[in-house]
Amino acid sequence: MNAPEGPGPSHVAPSVEDPLDRTRFPVDEWRLVETRFDGSDLGTTESLFSVGNGYLGLRGNYSESRDAYQDGTFINGFHETWPISHAEEAYGFARIGQTIVNVPDPKVIRLYVDDEPLQVSVADLIEYERALDFRSGVLSRDLLWRTPGGKRVRVRSTRMVPLEQRHLAVLTFEVTLLDQHASLAISSQLVNRQDEEVEQPIADAELAGTPPSGAADPRKAEAFDRRVLLPRIHGADAETGRIKLGYRTVQSGMTVGVVADHTLETTSSCSMSVHSEDDLAKVIYRIAAEPGVPVTLTKIVAFHTAQTVPPRELIDRCERTLDRTHEEGLPRQYAAQRAWLDDFWARADVEVPGQPAIQQAIRWNLFAVLQASARAEGQGIAAKGVSGSGYGGHYFWDTEIYVMPFLTYTMPWAARNALRFRYALLTSARHRARELSQKGALFPWRTINGHEASAYYAAGTAQYHIDADVAYALSQYVGATGDEEFLAREAVDIFVETARLWADLGFWRDESRRTFHIHGVTGPDEYTTVVNDNLYTNVLARFNLRRAARAVWELQRDDPEAYEGLVRRTGLTADEPDEWAEAAQAMSIPYDEFLGIHPQDAHFLEREMWDLENTPLEKRPLLLHYHPLVIYRFQVLKQADVVLALYLQGEEFTPEQKKADFDYYDPITTGDSTLSAVMQSVVAAEVGYHELALRYFMSALFVDLADRHNNTADGVHVASTGGVWSALVSGFGGFRDIGSAAGDQQWQIDPRLPDGWSSLTYRVTLLGTRLRVTVRTDELDLAIEHGDGPLTVSVRGEAVKLAPGAAVTLPLAHQGPRLEGEPPYPAGIQRADGTVISAIVPSGD
Repeated sequence: MNAPEGPGPSHVAPSVEDPLDRTRFPVDEWRLVETRFDGSDLGTTESLFSVGNGYLGLRGNYSESRDAYQDGTFINGFHETWPISHAEEAYGFARIGQTIVNVPDPKVIRLYVDDEPLQVSVADLIEYERALDFRSGVLSRDLLWRTPGGKRVRVRSTRMVPLEQRHLAVLTFEVTLLDQHASLAISSQLVNRQDEEVEQPIADAELAGTPPSGAADPRKAEAFDRRVLLPRIHGADAETGRIKLGYRTVQSGMTVGVVADHTLETTSSCSMSVHSEDDLAKVIYRIAAEPGVPVTLTKIVAFHTAQTVPPRELIDRCERTLDRTHEEGLPRQYAAQRAWLDDFWARADVEVPGQPAIQQAIRWNLFAVLQASARAEGQGIAAKGVSGSGYGGHYFWDTEIYVMPFLTYTMPWAARNALRFRYALLTSARHRARELSQKGALFPWRTINGHEASAYYAAGTAQYHIDADVAYALSQYVGATGDEEFLAREAVDIFVETARLWADLGFWRDESRRTFHIHGVTGPDEYTTVVNDNLYTNVLARFNLRRAARAVWELQRDDPEAYEGLVRRTGLTADEPDEWAEAAQAMSIPYDEFLGIHPQDAHFLEREMWDLENTPLEKRPLLLHYHPLVIYRFQVLKQADVVLALYLQGEEFTPEQKKADFDYYDPITTGDSTLSAVMQSVVAAEVGYHELALRYFMSALFVDLADRHNNTADGVHVASTGGVWSALVSGFGGFRDIGSAAGDQQWQIDPRLPDGWSSLTYRVTLLGTRLRVTVRTDELDLAIEHGDGPLTVSVRGEAVKLAPGAAVTLPLAHQGPRLEGEPPYPAGIQRADGTVISAIVPSGD
């Protein structure tokens, strides 16, 4: 790929040009294709070509396993724990760290021709193609290799992690000699690398594509200095070629079992041998291969994991999975995968005709979200999905705000699973709230098992807004699906306990009027921490309080039995909903009358302005080059904060306020977080900066494909991939859901089609009915594609009723305000008290 374009200040946002080297990565609307091997970005391409289903993920390593940044195979939620060591201890600090564990690798299939190994990085490759097909879910590779002895060998391989069978992986490896006979050896392995240095990401900055830095990168997984997986069982069957390994983690006590079956097809003479030991099980085939006679190995692998189940029992489960797969036959697995994905694309595809490069990137992003979430049942959705070890495999608030909208409106069952995972953590969240001297529940900022795993509380635990984020996602899901049963039986408890947290954390102040304040918190922007009345937090907390009160009142009115159950489970008192509603009504929302903007927090405008324009790119991201205290003293944002609130709670702000806020904050937002560009795109489109919106969208669209943040090697940025959908559907497509806190939820459509796009088509599922929306420059098409309907949506304030089988075309006289240029850089603003906000570059590193 091209050299990565580092994140720059938002007023020089990336261009709309295609950033990929199309001689290496040709445009294909339904595949990501690579036509030339390049060892300079192995980590990045391993992430891009990973396959997974939300439970099991295989990184895009080469089968030969000799050229790798990280030979990764990951299972969602399978982790090791370790004590967090603080230089200075204090009460309530996070105590137990959690890190995703690289499980035994089933991808290894090594080839020897006349005892010469195939090693892609040094091989004489006459032809090369690797492709990830978004319709079949299959990763394929096709090589033509000239051996050191001059023999031409065709090597074709495929890899698939089924979406229907959660615990399965299917791999094939085909070798054909083209012109001479040769002795072949194929070694298929299960390898546990826990004792090897490559178990964690290697510290080779050039190979990883990451610029050297003296600072530790908090985005990477923690490295272990000890063995993680304890061997419990291994075996190899000389008759069938079935091999197995089983382990238990040292500290967390989790267990894993993996079993692989092999089938070799060829008319050439061959023999088989097997071997197993604690960390290696393998089957070796030796073939006297003839020209033109293919040798095809099929390897079917099953993984099962558990909290406490003995590995031997997990091995039994794996064998049952494999036995069932054999009974059904492999053709059924491929057919089921294609059918699953056909249905997915019918529900989730976003089409941009006439823009093939953009179309390819959109589908890669949506496919990446799918691979991170589809079968994540019982677990959360990690920041890197199952594509890498970045962020330690932790779950963040990213899921609720960036991933859940996509799931809610295209895969509602997956959204429900994600919310049930949060519900399963409620007991731990209650304990964490008590630990921080609060009532209710406080969900951890980053976690795998439900316990807070962030050792840096200022930019971690202090992000109390995660409670409101979870409540927001829950409200959005219930409104879109009508799943009142889930709400009444379980999820309402989340509303109650999060509202309790806000009511207890906040306090009343009597000034000119009685107001409710929340102090000592951190908003989404991690460059400004532990502040008073963070606007995002207060606005979302207000939503949370209102929505919780309404949910309790409606449950009491409509389902007294369920209400009594809620009271028994939570100890809810009759006056609590009234208290929540009162606090919401009086919530302090910072506003500066002179500047006409909402301060990010009560004291944000008192800080000096960071001179982003003169901060060199090699000093980015700031968190890797400046002490946190240096950053915290300035007006500079890692990511959209107020701007994100403008999107999530748009009905709470006037159009004039949105533009003023965007104009102020956009130029001082670094975009150091991959969470930022998608939301800046959405709001830029709404307030009228159409060109800027497109540039932010392109920045987000290629976050991973062009490795814009220099860390795709550690895994795909799942939140950004989900945000791409929001930028398309909510930004350019204009789809919004509003009013759920007050009980008058409605779906609105007010599109903002970018210049140069002839049309945009997306689908959303509302109350079980799938609506197709097509935006063109001068009209809007609405049609019910699937479901009984009817549906009512608001198009620019006018209600439109839709019936099944009937399409509606509406004229669009204009597509919102259109502003030339970009927001002005706000250096030198004079405030009402006479002080000047000047552009200052901090001294020192």
